[in-house]
Amino acid sequence: MSAQPPPRSFRGLVGVLSAYATSLSANRLLSIAVPWFVYTTTGSAAKTGLIAFCQITPFVITQALSGPIIDRIGPRRISIAGDVVSMLAMVAATLLYAVDTLPLWGLMVLLAFAGAADGPAVAAKAVFVPSVTRAARAPLERGTGLVTTVERSATVIGPLIAGFVVAAFGGVRALLFAGALFGLAALVTAVTLTDPKPDPGEPAHAPVGGYVAQFKQGATFLHREGLLRTIVVMLIATNFLDQAFMAVLLPAWVQRSGHDADTFGFLVSTFGATSIIASLLAAAYGDRLPRRAVYLIGFTIGGIPRFAAMALGLPLWAVVLTFAIGGLGSGFINPILGAVNYERIPAPLLGRVRTLTSALSWSGIPFGGLFAAAMITASGVTGALWIVGAAYFVAIVIPGLRPEWSQMRLSTTDIPAQRPGPPSDHGSPGHLTNDHFGGTS
Repeated sequence: MSAQPPPRSFRGLVGVLSAYATSLSANRLLSIAVPWFVYTTTGSAAKTGLIAFCQITPFVITQALSGPIIDRIGPRRISIAGDVVSMLAMVAATLLYAVDTLPLWGLMVLLAFAGAADGPAVAAKAVFVPSVTRAARAPLERGTGLVTTVERSATVIGPLIAGFVVAAFGGVRALLFAGALFGLAALVTAVTLTDPKPDPGEPAHAPVGGYVAQFKQGATFLHREGLLRTIVVMLIATNFLDQAFMAVLLPAWVQRSGHDADTFGFLVSTFGATSIIASLLAAAYGDRLPRRAVYLIGFTIGGIPRFAAMALGLPLWAVVLTFAIGGLGSGFINPILGAVNYERIPAPLLGRVRTLTSALSWSGIPFGGLFAAAMITASGVTGALWIVGAAYFVAIVIPGLRPEWSQMRLSTTDIPAQRPGPPSDHGSPGHLTNDHFGGTS
């Protein structure tokens, strides 16, 4: 008689989603509370920008470098330790301010510690997704779709919570509230999650040598995996272009069209709200849909029409409708790309490869605004919208031409995910998150 499969368990999936929700809510709360606190305290835009830099830069760097450590000692301890350090940094900032001994440089140091700890913690939580989804006997698209829904919801709801907390209790008490959320995330991880166990039949990818050798092993795998490599290049380009759109093109169009900041916020919120709906639909039905078609249609709807609607000078109601439809397309992208990533990366390399792809995907974001400003100077707002939209279309089509899409299976709720064979550009069947405008992973 064949061995009975283990009973279905939702404990890990609920734990991952809960830990994601609490830690991301803390992160989004800080993104509002800290700039507001610093600006209202100092009155300096330069100091406010410097504080944000001190938090986000360590986040990106440590996340990029944490992969070999996550793979070696396990994501559970990294996730817990990162959230605890972030909590302690927020508590320390609140206490020092209460006794009037928190200089600006001290807040910068504490936020740098929090950012450096939060980066690996976020990366570690992503490593749990394949195993907890498998334990729930759900397709990968369901797990990645639910994670995407949590991420999008935190991005939309987090700033609203931050505004309420700051208004009701003040900026410094918002730091304490964020610390409590980080602590809750650590507790949820400790109680509900265990380090993933490798699948039977998983190809051997044992750690080799020291840290540098293990980092190189992850980079080598990514270089050999043709589809993943092409997706990363696409994400570098689209995140770069999304930042150009969000930071410069959209506000420039809003102002030139005679609208105000409320219109800017409403457009972004409309896109984000409908993308949450689409993420839930992807979680429910994404495993039944052809991945290449979903990728191309979702990215095209989510990325291209907004540029055209604004460049053509359509009335505001039509632009709002375009953004709402665009969010529906965008919401399907991360669940599909997340499932592709998890299926094609062997579990022993998951931390290394995912942290590397995430860091690479973010690499163009700091330069997006500069590019948009240069395009507006050279071609005006309308010309810049057409140029960026055309570049966006080229970037998303190229990965869709890869042959690996046609070799992928449709996942099912009854069959555990099968891992690919040794990496190659052609033979193997097969989350990176960016919460900027396009929401691509």
